[in-house]
Amino acid sequence: MNDMFQLSAPWWHFMLRAVAIYVLVMVLVRLSGKRAVGQFTPFDLVVVILLGNAVQNGINGGDNSLTGAVIMATTLIGLNYLVAMLTSRFRFIEKIVEGHRVLLAQDGKVLEAVLRRELISQHDFEEALRMNNVESLADVDTAMLETNGHISVVPREKKT
Repeated sequence: MNDMFQLSAPWWHFMLRAVAIYVLVMVLVRLSGKRAVGQFTPFDLVVVILLGNAVQNGINGGDNSLTGAVIMATTLIGLNYLVAMLTSRFRFIEKIVEGHRVLLAQDGKVLEAVLRRELISQHDFEEALRMNNVESLADVDTAMLETNGHISVVPREKKT
């Protein structure tokens, strides 16, 4: 019973490991693009699952105690809260963590090079148009890839 709570390393090792892995994963996710969770393909989901498995030993150092799990979980939640607080208060931190929105189309013309750079297929872009109740590309004033991975579309005003 005592083994369930016995740490295999000092408590601060777990906090340091959690911080290091959190920063690593945040950087990797930031570099991987802006695809929103709702836009995950099955491939993206597999990568997320495998990523969690890949960093598991790095974060727990082989410790399987409940105490270690509590320390690591608390540290990760605390880091997430801290990042959320900092991004809501400081614009430059928000830009570093979340990036900036990207123009995908303007005046009925798609910026093909930008779609390729942002890893957005033509099919995904057309789906975003439909989801925004825009019937054709000619009806698009602007389309933006938002920092959360969603594509927002501003339709052209209809001439009457």
